[in-house]
Amino acid sequence: MGTAARRQDYDYLIKLLLIGDSGVGKSCLLLRFSEDSFTSSFITTIGIDFKIKKILLDNKWIKLQIWDTAGQERFRTITSAYYRGAMGILLVYDVTDDASFNNIRNWMRNIEQHASDNVNKVLVGNKCDMDESKRVVPYSKGQALADEFGIQFFETSAKSNLKVDEVFQSVAKDVMLRLRETQQAGGGAPASSGGTRVKVDQQGSAKPSSSGCCS
Repeated sequence: MGTAARRQDYDYLIKLLLIGDSGVGKSCLLLRFSEDSFTSSFITTIGIDFKIKKILLDNKWIKLQIWDTAGQERFRTITSAYYRGAMGILLVYDVTDDASFNNIRNWMRNIEQHASDNVNKVLVGNKCDMDESKRVVPYSKGQALADEFGIQFFETSAKSNLKVDEVFQSVAKDVMLRLRETQQAGGGAPASSGGTRVKVDQQGSAKPSSSGCCS
């Protein structure tokens, strides 16, 4: 009875994962989406952090559990453990940082190695509000890579709140549709994620950063 009561406030529980190089603005995207807030001097994620937000899609309440991973190489082993439980993954790069874009292929390989085969993915080019003179990755290049992977593509700005809600809602809807198909095929209850349970260390998951990394 207790379990049923806890589930009454949402129809689907969807776990999303943000991955990408350090400094591309993953934490700022999550803060903007979950709290509609922005800071230019954010914190550097150590290991992993998460936030929860409920949204309404197609008259269904979706409880999103969104995991924000550290992009530094030394945390790759830690964060890779979270791939298996993810139902949707946002691959984020910085449109003013060519290296972060080129590394998307490495992040995709991590997904192939550690995530479920049917995980939904979306490519996100962040900081698109920056002056065009600072942009090094054109929109067309991002779209071409997304087409190659067969996934959706968005350019976002956490600072200007451009397309942030849309990208999270898009991947959540894709996951929800997949869960519906699984349910209709006899795959079980929609509110259950079937993902890996991970214990979260609530102490000192992040440390201050001396420079802003978000936009």
